[in-house]
Amino acid sequence: MSLDFKPLEIPEVILVEPHVHRDDRGFFLETYHAGKYAAGGIDGPFVQDNHSRSAHRTLRGLHAQRTRPQGKLVRAVRGTIWDVAVDIRRQSPTFRRWAGAELSEDNFHQLWIPPGFAHAFVVLSEMAEVEYKCTDLYAPDDEITIAWNDPEIAVDWPLDGEPLLSGRDAAAPPLAELLDRLPVYPDAAARD
Repeated sequence: MSLDFKPLEIPEVILVEPHVHRDDRGFFLETYHAGKYAAGGIDGPFVQDNHSRSAHRTLRGLHAQRTRPQGKLVRAVRGTIWDVAVDIRRQSPTFRRWAGAELSEDNFHQLWIPPGFAHAFVVLSEMAEVEYKCTDLYAPDDEITIAWNDPEIAVDWPLDGEPLLSGRDAAAPPLAELLDRLPVYPDAAARD
């Protein structure tokens, strides 16, 4: 089984393109292999798996954890989503920049969102189910939420109208109001 690991505009954000084996019975693919993923730049260990189902135009995010940052390996098992990672590590050379990719049940792609990045996705199909592996456990008291439409981040969301948001996501502040609560880029922390 082979896989392609493609760094996006932010090199730590990696698009995984698995090779899908199809025949008259259906298909087969590996969705995770520790050794192959580590060689492709995606280290675990993964300690929690999540699964969500969302309606068309649902936008979940931008979410992150401050002191227990989670790396996430995301895939759409039904439907299609636009998945986004935003670098929120202070003093990082790519701070406030974002990278995104379309993930779908048809392309089987996965997106690696490293620790120290905020994550969000919007549903492009009528419905989508998303599964993702996490490198740390969910800690609600450690979570921060950033405005999905923060003009300083300027994610180019492929929306055909206003998104459906949770109350928490709708009330989220811009990144500028959270600067003192954000993680520091590891190289910058080592220099201090």
